[in-house]
Amino acid sequence: MQISDILSPQAVKTIVGSSSKKRLFQDIGDLAEAALGIPSARAVEALVERESLGPTGVGHGVALPHARLSEIERVQGIFLRLDRPVEFGSVDRKPVDLVFALFAPEDAGVEHLKALAVVSRTLKDQAVRTKLRANSDALTLHAVLTEDQTTQAA
Repeated sequence: MQISDILSPQAVKTIVGSSSKKRLFQDIGDLAEAALGIPSARAVEALVERESLGPTGVGHGVALPHARLSEIERVQGIFLRLDRPVEFGSVDRKPVDLVFALFAPEDAGVEHLKALAVVSRTLKDQAVRTKLRANSDALTLHAVLTEDQTTQAA
C-alpha cells in the first residue's frame, strides 16, 4: 500500500486558524465531506470516539487520528497542514501542525493497519516533515507525501 492509494489531491489542505483539537476535528470533518463524501458530523463523531481511547498525537508535531466507519468501502485519508500548531495531547507533549486522518471501513483490519503503518513511516521522516512545513500549496503537499514511494512501500 502507498499513500497515493488512500490520499487524493482534493483531500489535502492547509488550515488557517484552527485553535483547538475540537475545531481541528471539525475541519477534518468538513474536508471529509467535501473530498470524500463522508458526512461531516459522522466523521467528527467517529474521530472523537476513537480519540477518547487515547490521543493519536505521535510526536514531532504529527497526529494520526483515525476511525472506522460503516459508510465507506475502502481506506481513505485526509492531510491537513496547520498554520498554527494546536495542543493535541501528543506523546511528546508538543502541539501538532501536521495531521493525517484515516477513515477505514469497519471490517478493514489489515488494510487499516497497513495504511497506518505507511503514513506513520512517511511522517517519521524528518526530511518529509520539513518539506511539508515549508509548503502551503495543497498540490505540493500531496506531491511531498506521495513522492519516493518505492522506498517507503510496505
